[in-house]
Amino acid sequence: MRLFDHLALLAPLDLCAVGLIVVVWFAIGWLIEHPGAKRPSVTVLMSEERRSWMKVFVTRDPRIFDSQILASLRQGTAFFASTCLLAVGGVLALAGNTEPLSGLAAEVTEMPVPILVFQLKLGLVALFLTNAFLKFVWANRVFGYCAVLMAAVPNDPNDPAAHPRAAQAAELNIRAAINFNRGLRGMYFAMGALAWLLGPIALIIATCIVLWVLWSREFASLPRSILLEDRS
Repeated sequence: MRLFDHLALLAPLDLCAVGLIVVVWFAIGWLIEHPGAKRPSVTVLMSEERRSWMKVFVTRDPRIFDSQILASLRQGTAFFASTCLLAVGGVLALAGNTEPLSGLAAEVTEMPVPILVFQLKLGLVALFLTNAFLKFVWANRVFGYCAVLMAAVPNDPNDPAAHPRAAQAAELNIRAAINFNRGLRGMYFAMGALAWLLGPIALIIATCIVLWVLWSREFASLPRSILLEDRS
């Protein structure tokens, strides 16, 4: 009963703010991965470039350059996965140590707020970070699958199996990149969720900022304009 008494201290605006960030998280992810044909996202444009990469890969000799690119991509996923793991550990350590939370509660509001409420708010941050960690780990693994298929592409470009295997490698490369991008979005929203410690209004503002940053980078950025130069 005590748990529900503490949770009752969350105002309706808190619930609305949490609902907003979760809905925005799913909505912007869907929009980025399924944009309209007239306004493709950077993610979609890069997926086409990854397919083009594997077509060129078939005829490139030697293929050391391609293996180096893939290795750097896997290093990126491993770096972010380890970063998320450290961040989750830090959030859990903060949630377990009530003294800093007590000081934060005293500075943010004059009303007595149970530590459990702040732990719940940190739990939202941990949720986004955990999701990001799982996406990065899966992306790393799928990049590994892609590396195996690339190694299985025959050296002779006229071999009947060369282009089909390269196409399979391209699709695995794309799936790995999609999961990598999902992990990055999870980290963005984890940063935004930290604002909930300052209250629901701060969380709503942070959610809007994260939404703008993600939308602008996918649909109104300079890299997107560069990728569209040869399509106009």
